[in-house]
Amino acid sequence: MAANLELVPATAGKRLGAAVLDWLAPVAVLVVTFAIGFAGITRTQSGGFIIYDTGSLVLFGGIGLGLTLVYLVVLMGMEGRSGKTLGNHVMGIRSADKDGYAPGAGGVFLRGLITGAGIILTLLAAVAIVIFKWFDVAVFILGPLLLIGAVWAVLVVVSNTWDRNGRLRGWHDSAAKTLVFDVKDGRNPITSGGIQGPYSFAPLDLPPVQQVASPVAGAAKAPQVVNAQAPVTQPPVQPWQPAVQQLPAQQPAVHQLPVQQPAQVQPSAPQPYATPSSAPFQALQAQTAAPAVPAPATQSHPDDDLDRTQMRGGAAYAAPVAVLRIKLDDGRDFQLDRNVLVGRNPLGQAGEQQAQLLAVNDPGRSISKTHLHLLTDGAGIWVTDRNSTNGSAVTTPDGRRTPLQPAVPAFVSPGSTVHFGDRSFHLGQA
Repeated sequence: MAANLELVPATAGKRLGAAVLDWLAPVAVLVVTFAIGFAGITRTQSGGFIIYDTGSLVLFGGIGLGLTLVYLVVLMGMEGRSGKTLGNHVMGIRSADKDGYAPGAGGVFLRGLITGAGIILTLLAAVAIVIFKWFDVAVFILGPLLLIGAVWAVLVVVSNTWDRNGRLRGWHDSAAKTLVFDVKDGRNPITSGGIQGPYSFAPLDLPPVQQVASPVAGAAKAPQVVNAQAPVTQPPVQPWQPAVQQLPAQQPAVHQLPVQQPAQVQPSAPQPYATPSSAPFQALQAQTAAPAVPAPATQSHPDDDLDRTQMRGGAAYAAPVAVLRIKLDDGRDFQLDRNVLVGRNPLGQAGEQQAQLLAVNDPGRSISKTHLHLLTDGAGIWVTDRNSTNGSAVTTPDGRRTPLQPAVPAFVSPGSTVHFGDRSFHLGQA
């Protein structure tokens, strides 16, 4: 990969130089073979009729056309897979599709068809001359057509000069939805992650996906749509959880007891009941609760009254939060904001205008306009299917695939793969 990570559009001069190198060989072959064929035509007169012997023209013209066709097929396949031709390699440029990846055979064929339209017209005129035996005027027909075809090809190749969008596309590029980049002065997008560019990506194998209600959704029941705008800093207090109260800072701090008399704290009363969905809240409480020091049951201390326990004034050290990234199946890599909407052309609902919008190219239209909502939650993400047409699923690191219920958030750990329509992405940490 080039050291320069910027993309540089190819100049008209380099485009023209590459095209001349690519077309020089087939044009030379056609000119030579057809010239030999026309020179070999004989004319005889019999019974008042002029008879032309076109055997040499058919033979050498067929050889020239066959060699040219083979050359064009090989060139189209090579450029479609890598964006590279002999001329592109020499001039240091590469052709790509609109996303910065290999242009494909279809895009290369359309570009070549538009560029060589004049040459193709000349070949058709040559065939018509042979069929109708216009050999006396062949030079006057083929000469101007060949000149017009060459001028047209040059104009098409350098037509990006008149592109108002930074001279990015020529006429043939606009029709085929392709781009041409200078890989000597900039980055080669085909080998370095497309237009979006390369990112570091390190997936981790963590516990599998669990279909539970999101603690950041803000409701005791399973949420239907996650609010992508409201910030959530801690889980809401549930009816079965005691609220944690912090006393005023001006009260005196708790004094330490002598070493020979160990401190004792009365264990807190157990909760009335526990449910499976309270596990995320208990894990969050365990990170902030002060460690309890056990003491013999026969001793007592004035500080046993929990209502008089005070919070220390020292700073709380939060565990570092890992940076979450997703890697699409086309190789593109993105760092996630807190709220992300994924789809063909995602658009936030009321209260979601500030969400990160991640548009995914899908020619087959297998994914919905707004297919998924992602909400980062420290150790993973909450994925909500927005009632998509083709649905979504999650594959855990151990290979188990779980369909997602529409409008129900599901927690996904790094190392898992999320499928939506015909597309997918892998969740990792960096």
